[in-house]
Amino acid sequence: MFGRAPKKSDNTKYYEILGVSKTAAADDLKKAYRKAAIKNHPDKGGDPEKFKELAQAYEVLSDPEKREIYDQFGEDALKEGMGGGGGGHNPFDIFESFFGGASPFGGGGGSSRGRRQRRGEDVVHPLKVSLEDLYNGTSRKLSLARNVLCSKCKGKGSKTGASMKCPGCQGSGMKVSIRQLGPSMIQQVQHVCQDCKGSGEAISEKDKCPQCKGEKIVQDKKVLEVHVDKGMQHSQKITFQGEADEAPDTVTGDIVFVLQVKEHAKFKRKNDDLFVEHTLNLTEALCGFQFILTHLDDRQLLIKSSPGEIVKPGQYKAINDEGMPLHQRPFTKGKLYLHFSVEFPESGSLSVEQCKALEAILPNKPSRGLTDMELDECEETILQDVNMDEEMRRKQQAAQEAYEEDDEPAGPRVQCAQQ
Repeated sequence: MFGRAPKKSDNTKYYEILGVSKTAAADDLKKAYRKAAIKNHPDKGGDPEKFKELAQAYEVLSDPEKREIYDQFGEDALKEGMGGGGGGHNPFDIFESFFGGASPFGGGGGSSRGRRQRRGEDVVHPLKVSLEDLYNGTSRKLSLARNVLCSKCKGKGSKTGASMKCPGCQGSGMKVSIRQLGPSMIQQVQHVCQDCKGSGEAISEKDKCPQCKGEKIVQDKKVLEVHVDKGMQHSQKITFQGEADEAPDTVTGDIVFVLQVKEHAKFKRKNDDLFVEHTLNLTEALCGFQFILTHLDDRQLLIKSSPGEIVKPGQYKAINDEGMPLHQRPFTKGKLYLHFSVEFPESGSLSVEQCKALEAILPNKPSRGLTDMELDECEETILQDVNMDEEMRRKQQAAQEAYEEDDEPAGPRVQCAQQ
């Protein structure tokens, strides 16, 4: 009834091919096969026979039942049919199933050995944030619509899971069109079959899944919580791996958010530093100042000059550790720079007494007076107030009018008649 037991034969060959001991665990077998298969893959110049032996050894030893039979009776027992046979599968099928259906070389195995999984496209969304968001950190919950595999048919598109070759492309997923470029010149153009959308499969109307109508995918809404860390930069990306649109036989792409920082009314950022423009009046610049600056986290900073300090127009001052937090090091901050401009009185004049009082106080004395001889040799001038914007606009208008006059066509020339 059971037949005779096979003779015991060599049961170490497969272990030697993979380079592991007979007590090797499943993970050790997997690592050994992966390393050896990549090294000996024909697409990388390896030995096809060695590659086939590796696949056969891994097929047997990775299956607990086949391994037990092999350990007891050797390779002959598997060939005789105990345990379902050994070495009967395509080594490329084993290799591709081991690597998730895709060759790590981008081409090994060829399309004739089975369709490899392609990677889906990433979905990119801009995310507008304020400078306050980047200073303090923030979170956003965003609802996105995306395609997911139909749960009813598990992405098969049919009730039974059966499919047939697409008649339009004969199962290849691609069509070839011929274009006439000229006399005796044609061009073949390959494009995705629109009937099956590149899947190479067709589903009968009766067998189509009622939920997805044979499309294999349905619309779904996904809520993602986006965490914007302190110190992140403009155009920095936040990636959610494998959250883009799903598709059959496709590795799902990523959803990527790209930070777009809105311009701030007061603070300007340069790397990890912050800059603020502040205008002082002449009295503040000469006699001292103090003012309150509201920071990006709503703290009130008291900014004041040292006693007796004079601030020059265009001068910079810095405050340590009040700039932007460093990304992933939020307790370390850059500097806050204040750029001062000095506003002079727009009108009014000083009396002679006030001028003399200022001359006595200010460190820079006026230039020396001129002698009568020097004055006699000079021509006296009159200074006028000028609005430079208005002055430049007036000159440009005058230049344009002169140019237009030059472009006017001359009148008809009159010749004298000869008598």
